[in-house]
Amino acid sequence: METWLPLIAGLALLVLGGELLVRGAVGVASRLGVSPLVIGLTLVGFGTSTPELVTSVQAALADSPGIAYGNIVGSNIANILLILGASALITPVAVASGALKRDGAVMIAVAAIFIVLGLSMPLGRIVGLLFLLALASYVYTAFRQESRGAAHGALYDKAAATQEADPALAPVPAAAGSLAVPLLIAGVGLALVVLGGVFLVSGAVSLARSFGISETVIGLTIVAVGTSMPELITSVMAAIRKEAEVAFGNIVGSNIYNILGIGGTTAVIAPTQVPAEILGFDNYVMLVASVLVIALAWTGRIISRAEGAALVLGYAIYVAWLWP
Repeated sequence: METWLPLIAGLALLVLGGELLVRGAVGVASRLGVSPLVIGLTLVGFGTSTPELVTSVQAALADSPGIAYGNIVGSNIANILLILGASALITPVAVASGALKRDGAVMIAVAAIFIVLGLSMPLGRIVGLLFLLALASYVYTAFRQESRGAAHGALYDKAAATQEADPALAPVPAAAGSLAVPLLIAGVGLALVVLGGVFLVSGAVSLARSFGISETVIGLTIVAVGTSMPELITSVMAAIRKEAEVAFGNIVGSNIYNILGIGGTTAVIAPTQVPAEILGFDNYVMLVASVLVIALAWTGRIISRAEGAALVLGYAIYVAWLWP
């Protein structure tokens, strides 16, 4: 129990802290009169990925690249196979938007680039900066398209899924009131997220050592699924509300951000080599899963319950294959 306690406490603090951080940041932006669209595409849309970000950076700083990059790749695999599959089991996921298909192609391209770079070099600060610049360009392009009233893309749907799961996160323009309260909420949230990341990484390392399991496997499974809880909640809530296309966009947007945003930030702060275990197997699982789900979206324009069950089964097989 002593081994599991830091892990459980870390996950709880990450989820709670991430919620408070996003809520406070949205409040600050609203007080300052920032456009609701900008708030949605940035603060709200990416807020659910804060646990992954903090955990991967903390793990890289603690010289645990298996947890750092296992968390990124494992989260992407869990997002597609487990979370999108579970959403499709609740209600078939329709994919009608051309913008989402475009974003799906971006998701595949980003995964492929991550694989090529990981195989050819350590992920250093230059690569990290290029990832962050690519993410900034992607967000800017999405903002321009949303401003013109074009078909909604993945970032818009990621923000929508978050706001529907918690209506208090919906931004309002130029809200009245003091900045002190939302700043305090955001500050407390940030502190909890950082503390949660420390506990989670410490617990994950201890768990790996006590069971004789590699840190990479722990990062790819327990840490990855734990930090993906916000995506699970928001996607399932969208599916329950029969807004399954929003669930699809939420997953695609999360996966793009995980590699460019979290991978880029991790590489800038703590450059390191992607572990050989991930390079030799899990990266390809992530790429194949990405291609598979976009192929389903392109061909049938819907991910049926049967296909959702197949995705969840695929995740169960993947985890069973990883664990000794």
